[in-house]
Amino acid sequence: MDGIGIFYREAGPKDAPTILLLHGYPSSSRMFATLIPLLANKYHLVAPDYPGFGESDAPPASQFQYTFDHLAKVVDEFTQAIGLRDYVLYQQDYGGPIGMRLAVAHPERVRAIIVQNAVAHEDGLGPAWDIRRAFWRDRAAYEEKIIPGFTSLEGAKVRHLGSSPHPERYDPEAWEWEAAHLSMPGQRQIQSDLFYSYQTNVAAYPFWQEWLKRHHPSLLVLWGKYDPSFALPEAEAYQRDVPDAEIHILDAGHFALDEKVDEAAALIHGFLAKHKI
Repeated sequence: MDGIGIFYREAGPKDAPTILLLHGYPSSSRMFATLIPLLANKYHLVAPDYPGFGESDAPPASQFQYTFDHLAKVVDEFTQAIGLRDYVLYQQDYGGPIGMRLAVAHPERVRAIIVQNAVAHEDGLGPAWDIRRAFWRDRAAYEEKIIPGFTSLEGAKVRHLGSSPHPERYDPEAWEWEAAHLSMPGQRQIQSDLFYSYQTNVAAYPFWQEWLKRHHPSLLVLWGKYDPSFALPEAEAYQRDVPDAEIHILDAGHFALDEKVDEAAALIHGFLAKHKI
């Protein structure tokens, strides 16, 4: 895949329906470590790390274009290289714009979509995004106001805990591992370039909404309501596009599997059984 080594986790019978697990920022396939065993008895799970994340290669930004278009292209090539002909998309955070690009490019491969705190509407972008939009308009002026928070230990911790009333339920190794990864040489530039590219996702929201309306995929939305990054109204926004979408609001944060993995697994099993997948 563009000469980049892609690490991935795989479990479950290969002849079973595949769930392609697309991770968020600044995590990796590691975020699915507790979910995979709960689904692998019935499904084939594949969870890749994007370039620059987890255990995949992280070429410097001077040698690799860190954009969402490029990451989606690499993930698409990866799915073809390992022989995935169709799949259920599980999209979390950054996995949303990557997954929607795969869906638009290959609608025939998408058996269903599971959204977990990933945005495809302006409804999900609250006041915290005002300064982020300013960064997209004037990168030089706002980079120092945005990127340090994206790569710090405290930023990683807040993304997990959000406003959860139960911080004791969280494993601090999750954000400690992420912060350690983000402190590696080259990561600041990689993540700055990629977040600058995030504006292309916002620009594509109307197109993705039309795709959802037109293709009407089987859609499950699992939304951790303590998310500090994405606003709760986004969960219901998906129902404007897919009226029979199944929506569940969880007592969890941005990474809902931190706190509600058993509930999420049960809902996924029920949803896929209902749609005979």
